[in-house]
Amino acid sequence: MSEATILLVDDDEISLVTLETTLKMNGFACLLACNGREALDMLAKNAVDLVVTDQQMPVMDGMELLKEIKARHGHIPFIMLTAFGTIDSAVLSIKEGANDYMQKPFDPPALLATIRRSLTYSRLSEENTKLKDQLNQKFSFHTIVTNSKVMRKALEDAEKVSAVPNTTVAVYGESGTGKEVLAQAIHFSGPRMADRFVAVNCASIPHNLLESELFGHVKGAFTGADRDRDGKFAYAQKGTIFLDEIGDAPLEIQGKLLRVLQERVYEKVGSNKQVKTECRVIVATNRDLKAMVKSGAFREDLFHRINSFPILLPPLRERKEDIPLLVNHFLELFRAEFGKPLPGVSGGAMERILAYPWPGNIRELKNCIERAAILSSGDEPILPRHLIINEGAAEKGGEAAEGGIRMAIDIPKERFSMDAVTDEVLRQALERCGNNKSKAAELLKVDRTIFYRRPV
Repeated sequence: MSEATILLVDDDEISLVTLETTLKMNGFACLLACNGREALDMLAKNAVDLVVTDQQMPVMDGMELLKEIKARHGHIPFIMLTAFGTIDSAVLSIKEGANDYMQKPFDPPALLATIRRSLTYSRLSEENTKLKDQLNQKFSFHTIVTNSKVMRKALEDAEKVSAVPNTTVAVYGESGTGKEVLAQAIHFSGPRMADRFVAVNCASIPHNLLESELFGHVKGAFTGADRDRDGKFAYAQKGTIFLDEIGDAPLEIQGKLLRVLQERVYEKVGSNKQVKTECRVIVATNRDLKAMVKSGAFREDLFHRINSFPILLPPLRERKEDIPLLVNHFLELFRAEFGKPLPGVSGGAMERILAYPWPGNIRELKNCIERAAILSSGDEPILPRHLIINEGAAEKGGEAAEGGIRMAIDIPKERFSMDAVTDEVLRQALERCGNNKSKAAELLKVDRTIFYRRPV
């Protein structure tokens, strides 16, 4: 099989045959044309990976052909050959979109190297374009399923601000409402989508390490700092940094974040040298920052700075009309992932799903449907017995209905152990508390670090 198909264009028959022979000996398939007009006719009828053309030809010369190909088939790499090369003509051909420019008589190894380099660049460029398209599709606003007027308004606002790359966005909502998904959609729908999206959970990083994680440090800044290290702001470069759970950032870090947002500079830990940053900042929290400002737990100046464009995501219990849509969306995902037909959800199961308040919101609903899809045979609809729902949980927090807290633990005999029971208790506590680790730890009367030591 040939490496690629190359269209050779030259009015000199000897030069054309020499080129063809050289390329065929190295595994390439060739199409031949004696002028630019004939080359365009061939391009209309054949798939071509690269064009090599002489510059001076009758009917249509190489420069005219280059312009026509870029207008009609812009992705095809193009190499110009000429026996009358000048710096000006080389510069002009590159400006018009040629990948390279070589003089006749050509050196076969040099030409082959140029062809392979151009083909590699073209393939990488095409793969990069496809990857960008896939990211755009995966993280676009159109992938966020909703019938809710409130949610649609939030998406409309987010789509508008995505086009303004320097505006700081604050996303408010309970745990599991999709704050990071919305932040990704803002990034990948805007002009910064070619650069990185970097997510940092301020609640999951110990306070004494958060500054270094965000801004980096220099060698010797603290015990164990044996080398210079860049932080997340440097890694984000000209992309987007997403600061989740901003309400959990300590006051001393809040002051440094304020400076980044106001002056676009920061210092690494242990350094006085200013570092510039150009990334967009999106923050998110499930906490009441206004109340935290009043209590002194959050800086008022930082609150006003991050709150320039607030977006509120409603909890799932306030957008019940979205639940059937989301259930069908998740079933579609799990059909592909598990290779099961999963024909749908029975009426009884849907009634049970709609009656539950979903304190963990979309994340909890997705986990529930995933477990049901695993437990189901796949040929029958999801039934009530496939659903594992903590129906005794209150809508918020870790408090149950009157009479205390009820937990149903159902573990297969072969997996039953103290570790399995502990993991299930931790998981159910997280669900009851809307995936808020601090509240779940308070409910269980344990240190919240247990959720990082035993991820569930």
